[in-house]
Amino acid sequence: MTQSDYDKQAAQSDNSGYPRLENQIRWYDDKSIRAQRSFRVLKTIQIFVAALIPVASLIEPTNAVIPGSLGAVILILEGLQELGMYRQNWQKYRSSCESLQHEKYLYMAASGPYAGLSDDEIKRVLAERIEALISEEHTNWVVQFKDTGKAKTRT
Repeated sequence: MTQSDYDKQAAQSDNSGYPRLENQIRWYDDKSIRAQRSFRVLKTIQIFVAALIPVASLIEPTNAVIPGSLGAVILILEGLQELGMYRQNWQKYRSSCESLQHEKYLYMAASGPYAGLSDDEIKRVLAERIEALISEEHTNWVVQFKDTGKAKTRT
């Protein structure tokens, strides 16, 4: 499901902000799981390929092509992992998901910033706090993207 699909579902529901909260939790959870899976698959392959280098050297001590090729595979896998930023995205998406879940629990318990508010005020506060969390994550992503771009142009 794409981000726009999640947003459409939320827009078709009530105006409390709660459907958007649920949709955002699902979106961040899904993206976190995918990034974690990609990171772990690439790292696992790297470990196995790295373990093959000494084995290949023992089997064919005079042939440097096989260990060199395995080293190149490790370099390529590391480059792919770095380009995809799977570890960083996994951690950021998981953090955003957990923050949104925390907000959901406060809302459901009518505690914290929701304590003692009328229904209309609760809806407003929920919407404001959800959007602030999402906006903060987006701002951090933009800053990271700009920093990454600057680092690449300097080298």
